Amino acid sequence: MAEKSRLRQALSKWADSGEAHQRDLRESYATAEAVAIVDAPEREHVVVNGVLRTVTLRPRGGVPALEAELDDGSGVITVVWLGRRRITGVDPGRSMTVAGCIGRQGGVPLMFNPRYELRP
Repeated sequence: MAEKSRLRQALSKWADSGEAHQRDLRESYATAEAVAIVDAPEREHVVVNGVLRTVTLRPRGGVPALEAELDDGSGVITVVWLGRRRITGVDPGRSMTVAGCIGRQGGVPLMFNPRYELRP
């Protein structure tokens, strides 16, 4: 019985730390010019800040495409640069600001070929 309570405590601690991490991200990337990813309207020019969770090369229609998941603590958006295999500085864990129009594909928010700024 004591093992179950230790397991529950460990899981609870892990879940709380995940929520705290998301809260910290929201606070870190909230700025006057940027909107939260969860609140970003579709088909309008927006600016969002966040940290890159993943960066992958995934061809789209026979064209190379660099895809990255940007997380600001409120949500995640997939950022796609068509025709690019690599962008120096665009690596997991890097903070950045992207600007462009958001669309959806299969319920996933996407931004194609955004303007971007790497942040320290």
